[in-house]
Amino acid sequence: MDLVLEAAEHPVGGFLLDLIGVDEATNERVIVENQLTPTDHTHLGQLLTYAGGTAPTNVVWLATLFRDEHRAALEWLNTRTDKNTRFFGVEIRLVRVGDSPPAPMFRVVVQPNDWGKQVKQASLPNATGRSLAYQQFWARFIDRTRSQQPGWTRARKPPAQNWFELSAGVTGFYFTVSFSRQGLRSELYLGGEATVNERALAALLAVKAPLETSYGGPLIYEPLPDRIACRIADYSPGNIEQTSDWDAYLDWFLDSQVRLRKALDDVGGLPNLYRRAISTASDPST
Repeated sequence: MDLVLEAAEHPVGGFLLDLIGVDEATNERVIVENQLTPTDHTHLGQLLTYAGGTAPTNVVWLATLFRDEHRAALEWLNTRTDKNTRFFGVEIRLVRVGDSPPAPMFRVVVQPNDWGKQVKQASLPNATGRSLAYQQFWARFIDRTRSQQPGWTRARKPPAQNWFELSAGVTGFYFTVSFSRQGLRSELYLGGEATVNERALAALLAVKAPLETSYGGPLIYEPLPDRIACRIADYSPGNIEQTSDWDAYLDWFLDSQVRLRKALDDVGGLPNLYRRAISTASDPST
């Protein structure tokens, strides 16, 4: 993985996740829980709590030694979760050559069964078909974003997939632009804890009129029960194969994201929305 760090000590509920970032090669979210002792049940629970609150693709647990029961737990999770969720166990050691300063050495002890195959495919020098088109389009998107909205992303490598994720600055929530079955999609993706997602969507529906007035048009409010997530999105016609329209697609993605972020700010801001959702989700009387 070619990792870019987004934050250390990232808050998830009342806990702090050690590291959160993005794999530049795939634009996939990665979280890391560091433990400079042998693995224990407490850190396994924290790892799952952090995963539930940040919706990562890659979950890494680093420790000095993996006990057999914790190695088995990660292997079980890899067999039971979908292909978009991967668990890794990594042991760290210190090594010295002669009188050299100690240096870290990492050993992967748990990984998804198909990880080696995926890495090999990702390392192939030439992408083909739609994946190559996505890479070329997102490369242009990254350039435009860095020029016009430099705070939106730190990505340097374009992914070979149909979506591109942008940080929203709030745990489990992300701004995303993508090529969907319905065409171009620009959205706020609510991908944190299920109850928080539902409360946040309800709060946005409660301010639907001023939100859409500020945005300048209607928005689609979509529960996604199969993903335990929700989204607020706008759509526009488009297809990655229509290369002559790419500049127009870039214009729409950037314009819709600017308007969506402004609209959210105008109705109180995403951080306030998240705090209200957290508060009501933790209160059984609401």
